[in-house]
Amino acid sequence: MIATLFQFDFIRNTFIVGLVIGIVAPLLGSFIVVRRLSLMADALSHVSLAGIAVSLFLSKTYGPLAGLNPLYLGFGFATGGSLLMEKLRSVYRHFEELAIPIIMSAGMGFSVIFISLANGFNTDLFSYLFGSVSAVSRSDMWTITGIAIFVFIVILLLYKELFLLSFDEEYAKVSGIRAKVFDMIFMVLVALVIASSMRIVGILLVSSLMTLPVAAAIRIARGFKQTIIIAVIFGEIAVLGGLISAYYLDLAPGGTIVILSVLILILTMIYQKIRIKWILSKRGEENGIISE
Repeated sequence: MIATLFQFDFIRNTFIVGLVIGIVAPLLGSFIVVRRLSLMADALSHVSLAGIAVSLFLSKTYGPLAGLNPLYLGFGFATGGSLLMEKLRSVYRHFEELAIPIIMSAGMGFSVIFISLANGFNTDLFSYLFGSVSAVSRSDMWTITGIAIFVFIVILLLYKELFLLSFDEEYAKVSGIRAKVFDMIFMVLVALVIASSMRIVGILLVSSLMTLPVAAAIRIARGFKQTIIIAVIFGEIAVLGGLISAYYLDLAPGGTIVILSVLILILTMIYQKIRIKWILSKRGEENGIISE
């Protein structure tokens, strides 16, 4: 049954993109969660939606832009939003979290305006909002894969600096790391991954793929690198399981991926609770033996 699934080109494109996103989204999500910026992904996803809405409006209004791929403006808006968010964080130095709702509100405002100008919701917009198994073209696949490889390479090259900034920003600055530069780079990487993931998961649910696998991994991992590895494994399980379920059950892939991620999180919490009880009971038995 699974073999017949891959006889279609669009299904192969979707699964390749899913495999790639299942790696880079939890990878970046690990840094986002540690830096307590989980809502940043939500804000940038709303900015990406504004880019998609503008693109759909332009393609309907101006004939020469009819073939414009909405993904490109989604990338552009997300990247611009990430840079603006970092700028606002420096402006509101003592209230940095304000940058997130400001960008989110602006993104949502532009989205609503241009969605209405583009004559409301349509099939294309719904596929970006909630993800689609059949919406990933070959050009989308190559674009997203190229961006994901770029993000992965940058993370490998800058891992030490990003790690220090995530856990001890003051020490990183004292060590000579240019925090502002690396923060900007990090924000752009997050924006690129969010814009890439929306084809599979959907704009409204993309932040879940960056945070839920990490939240599950934290429950059982012993160290940051182990958290990344386990989060990527959980992300791949959720993406592949979600795409297969979405295809055969005719569901939105974004929703199935998120629900599977939630189930994985619940299972890890149950596992951790059972493990703690087992450790405590074992220690109790050892203490009883010692006292005897």
